[in-house]
Amino acid sequence: HQPAMPEIQIDMGKVEHRVVFSDRGASSDESRATSVTDNASFGASGSLPEVSHLGWGRWYTLRELEASSNGFSDDNVIGEGGYGIVYYGVLADNTRVAIKNLLNNRGQAENEFKVEVEAIGRVRHKNLVRLLGYCVEGAHRMLVYEYVDNGNLDQWLHGDVGEVSPLTWEIRLNIIIGTAKGLAYLHEGLEPKVIHRDIKSSNILVDRQWHPKLSDFGLAKLLTAESSYVTTRVMGTFGYVAPEYACTGMLNEKSDVYSFGILIMEIITGRSPVDYSRPPGEVNLIDWLKTMVGNRKSEEVADPKLREKPVSKSLKRVILVALKCVDPDAQKRPKMGHVVHMLESEDMISREERRIVRDSG
Repeated sequence: HQPAMPEIQIDMGKVEHRVVFSDRGASSDESRATSVTDNASFGASGSLPEVSHLGWGRWYTLRELEASSNGFSDDNVIGEGGYGIVYYGVLADNTRVAIKNLLNNRGQAENEFKVEVEAIGRVRHKNLVRLLGYCVEGAHRMLVYEYVDNGNLDQWLHGDVGEVSPLTWEIRLNIIIGTAKGLAYLHEGLEPKVIHRDIKSSNILVDRQWHPKLSDFGLAKLLTAESSYVTTRVMGTFGYVAPEYACTGMLNEKSDVYSFGILIMEIITGRSPVDYSRPPGEVNLIDWLKTMVGNRKSEEVADPKLREKPVSKSLKRVILVALKCVDPDAQKRPKMGHVVHMLESEDMISREERRIVRDSG
């Protein structure tokens, strides 16, 4: 028996015809035959099939995603957010995936959805979660991502990890820098640029080597269709949203920078952006951190769960970058490319440090 060759499957049962490249080969002649007879009509338009494999990913059928996730079983749920429910799945070729079932499934017309998804799918960066493909069937709108196997930063910072955090200072710095590079790529490496609009620790996934991967980029734009779900939804997440959002209702790249500044503070202190269980002066992380810096106590802000205290110079440099990112004046906030440069440069001038401390007091 010859091994099955990779084949092109032509699925013509939909109004939108498609050609899907399959590496698996059909399991038997019988299954190949049924797939042909099931889909033997060309639909009303009679045009040629379209190739949905546009150079980056593929169109998954609802059936294969169901099969990969035990029928979207509750046991396979690995996350839930404003955008929808995320399921763990294993495809027939053993690829592990995260399937995001978008809640806003009444929103976009099919073509509009595909155009937006194609835009996300072409984004390639080691610090951004990779979109492998999507599923559009009836009202269903699903995105299929690579599976990142070590949870998210929110779990590692605030979950029950014991007295000593596995996140060393070096790991935390690498997570901050990697995330900054991913965000800089979205802002400065793409045309048109992508504004994330929801930077927060639960959107930073990590692998077993603690490499960070930013997730959920592009979704804000994908879900701004005219549906009650989106129009009533406040973009961004409480505690991370820039102050100007309250006035303008607009989120742009400078508001992403603000959220990133809050994220830095969260990573170095181990504190949530807003925590009502703390004393009054410490509820808001940004206010507490500015007070500590103003009182020359910046060395006391590091997460008490760190195994070893960070070198003072390193800690101060990162705090300085965070404070620049959360400048109340959006125009004064640095671009993400500059943030990467500041984080990676060894010597940031003490004169600037003094100015920041004075201004933020």
